[in-house]
Amino acid sequence: MQVIVLGAAAGGGFPQWNCNCPNCFHARQGSSDHQPRTQSSIALSVDGKRWLLCNASPDIRAQLNTTPELWPNELRGSGIRGVLLVDAQIDHVTGLLSLREGCPLDVWCTPNVHNDLSTGFPLFPMLEYWGGLCWQPVGLEDHQDVVEFSIPFLPDIALTAFALHSNAPPYSPRRGATSCGDNLGLYIVDRRSGKSLCYAPGLGNPTPLAMRFLHAADVVMVDGTLWEDDEMQALGVGTSTGHQMGHLALNGNGGMCELLSDLPSSTRRILIHINNTNPILDRTSEAAKTLQDAGIETAYDGMQLTL
Repeated sequence: MQVIVLGAAAGGGFPQWNCNCPNCFHARQGSSDHQPRTQSSIALSVDGKRWLLCNASPDIRAQLNTTPELWPNELRGSGIRGVLLVDAQIDHVTGLLSLREGCPLDVWCTPNVHNDLSTGFPLFPMLEYWGGLCWQPVGLEDHQDVVEFSIPFLPDIALTAFALHSNAPPYSPRRGATSCGDNLGLYIVDRRSGKSLCYAPGLGNPTPLAMRFLHAADVVMVDGTLWEDDEMQALGVGTSTGHQMGHLALNGNGGMCELLSDLPSSTRRILIHINNTNPILDRTSEAAKTLQDAGIETAYDGMQLTL
């Protein structure tokens, strides 16, 4: 299984267009210690020709143009065969609009996500004019928080979706009252190699279910949004805490770093969906050194894994 990180940043990217926090300032000045990143998305393939996008960020066009594996190899076409959405957040779904020339396009998502993208942010109805998005249901609902499924163009890949307890997007009627199916994690196994990836960019609550899959995986790629829960408030660039937005801070008791330290020593641990305010984006910071000492990696655009 081949995995390419198309984008590693949280919503707004890094640097964020309207932010002049210390990280964004130094990134714009060309600091080699502040590597820019686009908004979060990965791509999966077993043959290097047919690819599944996990999320379609607003930066998808730039991401595709810098990823030769996804370039067209015929007059019209693409290596992209479908999209899997882990939630309905703007930074994970808006890129579907930029893929309209490739419609009809198969999109795997839960009923909750499909509902939000048919009403509050109606991408499914909007794109009908270009051929439409073909909904492929991932059946996470209140009575079922784990579901196994397959994707035809990913032979020998076993996928398991599991419910994450995080917040629904602001345009969802379930905002602040999250239910099963608003946010999912993926446990992906290559049956040929036996290797596995747990992809959970929205892991805001380390439930026993989520921890079960994290402990089982050879590689985990999880939410690295904020270093401190009140980080955006402390910098004066936001009013919400990480917890209110559905994110688990990296630092402190019960934080993501502590959670990752409990995984088997052989587990490769990678952070993705990193907010522009997070000090780990400064490679000279104490936070970045703490991650390095703990053996935790920070994802970057273009990062590639083979499992």
